[in-house]
Amino acid sequence: TDDGGFSEERIREMKALSRMPDVYERLVEALAPSIWELEDVKKGVLCMLFGGRNNDTVPATLNTPTTTTITDDEGELTTAPPVKRAFHKRGDINILLCGDPGTSKSQLLSYVHKLSPRGVYTSGKGSSAVGLTASVVRDPETRELVLESGALVLSDKGICCIDEFDKMSEGTRAILHEAMEQHTVSVAKAGILASLHARTSILASANPIDSRYNPRKTVVENIQLPPTLLSRFDLIYLILDHPNIERDRRLANHLVGLYYETPTVVTPRIPQILLKDYIAYARDTIVPELSDLATQTLISGYLEMRRLGHSQRSGTGTISATPRQLESLIRLSEGLAKMRLSTEVTRNDVHEAL
Repeated sequence: TDDGGFSEERIREMKALSRMPDVYERLVEALAPSIWELEDVKKGVLCMLFGGRNNDTVPATLNTPTTTTITDDEGELTTAPPVKRAFHKRGDINILLCGDPGTSKSQLLSYVHKLSPRGVYTSGKGSSAVGLTASVVRDPETRELVLESGALVLSDKGICCIDEFDKMSEGTRAILHEAMEQHTVSVAKAGILASLHARTSILASANPIDSRYNPRKTVVENIQLPPTLLSRFDLIYLILDHPNIERDRRLANHLVGLYYETPTVVTPRIPQILLKDYIAYARDTIVPELSDLATQTLISGYLEMRRLGHSQRSGTGTISATPRQLESLIRLSEGLAKMRLSTEVTRNDVHEAL
């Protein structure tokens, strides 16, 4: 075995796949083939599965001298290599799916939970704050107080899928603020002070405030989540169910075909086990860097988003771009580069992210 525990033959197979010109389309096609359409949503979920660069792979070089001068007891000067300082950078992508009932949101969450190397599936209605973070219990044998990890801590370096996100209580949702940005969960209970790792991507699904999307209301009024929480999601998808005879006929044929003795699902060109290995290999071994052209495109795209948000803002109807959106674009671009097993983020990756 070689990189990431994969055999050399498997690595050659994955590298051959990455060199195909239509690898992006093949990966989208292989993700949840039984779910009809939702191509844009699948592209975003793929970016989340591959993820951006993890903070432990990014050394902080800001204000760090090239060498350090040390004076010993005899007054002689020696040089030492620079000390790398930790620089926190979130590489995981959070996604919110908001839409009408019956639009395959829960099915997609269930599929991602099974595909992810490390994932936890939970429902917002039955989740409490301690269930998501950590609880203090008394050990039945030693009678000492111990910490039991919750869903966010158990899905560290994986994906936490939260269904029925809109039915979660306000107190439980407040717990997510720290986990989604700092990737930690702080606990101060019964004399136990701890900070637990929660380096997880969050894939959440929710229904609009009136159960169905109301076109007479703005997006913010339909979703009804705090702006501080919404800004922590890198991608927010609205999945609407509009009646359309031709589209409904194709969807009905697809659904009925799933119940045949031999389901009529188009077999993707990438097997599921290869897709799972490909994602795991890319996450473990590929560390993409931004090229100069990609950096310029990112900055100009972000400035355009800020300009549009400022010019169209009217009350609370528009979600304006914040610096978090710029970081989101960087993470999405890095995820797109990982899909090609590329160590360089190109301008095309940034255009796709935008």
